[in-house]
Amino acid sequence: MRYAANTELRKRAPVASGCAYRARFADEPECVTAELAAELGRVLERFAEEAGATAAKPVVIGFGRGMFGHHQVGRAVDIYGVNGLRLDGWKRRWDAAQCRAAAAPSALERRLIMETEEKRNLGWRLYKALQIHGRWAQPYGYPIQLFGPWTRSEGPWRPISNFLLNAHRDHIHVAK
Repeated sequence: MRYAANTELRKRAPVASGCAYRARFADEPECVTAELAAELGRVLERFAEEAGATAAKPVVIGFGRGMFGHHQVGRAVDIYGVNGLRLDGWKRRWDAAQCRAAAAPSALERRLIMETEEKRNLGWRLYKALQIHGRWAQPYGYPIQLFGPWTRSEGPWRPISNFLLNAHRDHIHVAK
């Protein structure tokens, strides 16, 4: 049994581009477990299509290298940007829209501000797509392995510690 698990971890595939999205890396593409690569491909393609991307005009997903733990065996990956804007930039836009909505004089205006931001904010949309459509790891005794700038407000693990939230304020971390 132990041999089979180790053999599975050795089977790696690069995080690949899809039809409606392009995976971008600072240097060479990161190789992850084949299972994680397939799950990312499935969810990212759905996200991109729902965001209106096409093969002619794909959405660009910026990946970075993780440094700790299961990143080193290819079971996790970090997403740092969407269409050239870093995730912390998308989060700042989200927070600014929430402030505008809170200051709006009517419920209708508040709703319109947030509905507009939900359509435009690709960082938030990516996080929600990963949350809703992804099947991420949940090791025994640990939360689902999806963390990012929206974790505390959107889940899946709202009681995230300040340490983990701070560590993932500028990227989305997923593991399979």
